[in-house]
Amino acid sequence: MSGAAQSQTRSRPTDRSRISIPLLTNWQFRQAGRDKWYPASVPGCVHTDLLNNKLIDDPFYRDNEKKLQWIGKTDWEYRTTFNLTAEMLKRKNLELVFEGLDTYANVLINDEPLISTDNMFRTWRVNFKRLAKVGANTVQIRFRSPINEILPIMAKMDYELPAGNDQGEKTSPHTRKAPYQYGWDWGPRFVTSGIWRPVFIEAWDDARIADLHLMTREVRSGIANVTAEVEVVAGMNADGTIVVDNLTDKIIAARRPVHLSPGANRFPINIAIPHPRLWWPNGLGAHPLYTFKARLLIDGKSIDEMSTRTGLRTLELEQHPDDAGESFTFVVNGVPVFAKGGNWIPADSFPSRITKQKYRQLLESVRDTNMNMLRVWGGGIYERNDFYELCDEMGILVWQDFMFGCSLYPADEAFVNNVHQEAIDNVKRLRNHPSIVIWVGNNEIESGWFHWGWKQKFPGKLWDDYLKIFYGVLPEVCQSLDPSRPYWPSSPSSNLKDDPESQKMGDLHYWQVWHAAAPFTDYEKQFPRFMSEYGFQSFPQLDTVATYTESADRDLNSPVMMAHQRHPRGNQLIREYMLREYPEPKDFESFLYVSQVLQAEGIKIGAEHLRRIRPHNMGSLFWQIDDCWPVASWSSIDYTGRWKALQYYARRFYSDILISPHEENGQINFYVVSDRSQPAVAQLKMSLLDFEGHTLWNRQREIRVAALGSESYFSIPVNKLLAGRDPESVFLFAELLVSGNPVSRNEHFFQPYKNLLLPRPQISMSAIRTQREFRITLSSDKLARAVYLSAPNYPGSFVDNYFDLIPGRKFETEFRPRGPVDLANFQKHLTVRSLADAF
Repeated sequence: MSGAAQSQTRSRPTDRSRISIPLLTNWQFRQAGRDKWYPASVPGCVHTDLLNNKLIDDPFYRDNEKKLQWIGKTDWEYRTTFNLTAEMLKRKNLELVFEGLDTYANVLINDEPLISTDNMFRTWRVNFKRLAKVGANTVQIRFRSPINEILPIMAKMDYELPAGNDQGEKTSPHTRKAPYQYGWDWGPRFVTSGIWRPVFIEAWDDARIADLHLMTREVRSGIANVTAEVEVVAGMNADGTIVVDNLTDKIIAARRPVHLSPGANRFPINIAIPHPRLWWPNGLGAHPLYTFKARLLIDGKSIDEMSTRTGLRTLELEQHPDDAGESFTFVVNGVPVFAKGGNWIPADSFPSRITKQKYRQLLESVRDTNMNMLRVWGGGIYERNDFYELCDEMGILVWQDFMFGCSLYPADEAFVNNVHQEAIDNVKRLRNHPSIVIWVGNNEIESGWFHWGWKQKFPGKLWDDYLKIFYGVLPEVCQSLDPSRPYWPSSPSSNLKDDPESQKMGDLHYWQVWHAAAPFTDYEKQFPRFMSEYGFQSFPQLDTVATYTESADRDLNSPVMMAHQRHPRGNQLIREYMLREYPEPKDFESFLYVSQVLQAEGIKIGAEHLRRIRPHNMGSLFWQIDDCWPVASWSSIDYTGRWKALQYYARRFYSDILISPHEENGQINFYVVSDRSQPAVAQLKMSLLDFEGHTLWNRQREIRVAALGSESYFSIPVNKLLAGRDPESVFLFAELLVSGNPVSRNEHFFQPYKNLLLPRPQISMSAIRTQREFRITLSSDKLARAVYLSAPNYPGSFVDNYFDLIPGRKFETEFRPRGPVDLANFQKHLTVRSLADAF
């Protein structure tokens, strides 16, 4: 084998503390049965290793995906070497720890079997001392095809488990592996294998700290009462001391003598934190974090230590009976939180490629658009620690699904035991994150059973199996290991009290808009208690399309564009909805642009309605935030990180105070929605304008905006407002100011865009350089809709975009470059367009 054996931190014979050595270098891989080995990256997967060695073309480019399906049906081998010293071999325990093996693997040490694995989501820890030797040791991992592994099992079955999004042999329900990697209606099919998370060696003698769990029991009268549960794995009977340090306040929080017995020992230690700094969701306060360290001492010497970070907050999922059914409200630190955000899918088909910087960029985009919650969807992965740490820092609440989605699953003893340990591993890994506010069993399985025909098609035993996992195993693990958080069996669900798609209780996924081609205004006919999915597709912009196409491919119906549109009716539905609202776009690029405006305007109708009806409804999570590859999809941020129109719109419709004029029963009601915990004195300005900016009617009101509420503060009959004027020639403009500063603005049109008698605008634009950004000032002589700025040659982002320019009013936005750019070149490449340019 080529490459030097991995170096090793030496352990002094008198040192009894645990040491950890990463095994992340000098890995090689090959196709099973072949002779030649190639360099491999760990963490990684076989697809990325093949790509890095130029053995395959870019899987995302053009229609390469279909040429690479052989990879998932092939077995693969990985290997590396590491050195062990004689001192290391004297340690009582030598363990290999795999944080993620994908998926069916046989691990060998020095050609001797060590462990077999069958779950991508578990951590595997095994003592290998009996196989170790002084000097060079080899570890070899043989990965079996996840597809071929299951085909013989399926051949013996009388029925096929449903897996509608599995674009191949439908093996996915049998395997504990990321479901989206088998394909989805927004994602490709790349059935990976490999070492997708870190590997390391741990050496220890008498005991090691296995876990440190911090649980806030209560916060009252200027004090937080916290329990630190320290789990110690011991190899012997021993007496010792556990010390818990509050590193944030630089004090020893607690000290406790303990007796260790062989095996796992758990010690709860109560801590009082005076004058606690509470952790709040984004928009409601700061997000301070505390770092705690547990130390284990035996004979006065430090044997092991472990640190963790958490936030102090109280949490309740309020489900109180009311006249409409039962509420579904997250309450943090005693304040009911309206959840504003979206659904999160893995940000790459190959998750080891997701860097912390990519997580940061995406999550900052979430935070900066006034969102406070993400749903980590059950068809993906339990995200890496980096993701949750950043959510903690930014105050982004996490609705955490377990990784089951849109399928029925076996419940034989081996499968259930595997799921049980998967749940233990991930609940223990993630439970210290204050951002996580709920564990949810799965995505849409109850909808499948009751609404998609599964109940009629499949044996009743499969429902019993469902109950065993999602009403048995998973809630029992959550209650045992993390009783401070609620568990919910499925999304959507009523916890079997009503229809799983009930609007009386629980959460709802509403998909008649899109799948059934219902009009966007049907969003306003829905009155859920918590909307956890709704959405509409759009295309990425041309710069992103160019990353996966050649110029000849840039036709909506070309084979390459269709390969990057995974919904069978996707293009048809986008076009159908588009022609309801707009004329036919003039060319390919215009179609992409108008599709984004269409998506944003549609989701705006739904989001504003869901906010207006608070507190009846207390959540708006649209589908979806991000993409795993470049594609036409429901995302608001495309695979490259470029914001679509929807992300810019979200900043406005998720503003902490929203002005939302709404036409209902012949009236225009001017609603103001506030997520602030204190009332606000505001000025409400309302104007009826023509498209040249002339004021035809206006009113102004001083109002007191109620905290945490929604209320109409002014109402006028539509016919009185229009006073005989042509509704195709006027629009309503509303603005809300607090302390003289605009906090929200909105427009209301009385007709679809295609019916409006809009003159062509002339847009003026100038830019100046400030210390860290470019400030751009725009104005227009006529109403300009969905004004879109681009600077295609420069990485960076606009603070606002896809906005309407009101005639006679200047509008300012900023461009924040991610590298050096001079003003002259920026001005040269800065472009502007509006909807008038698309037809």
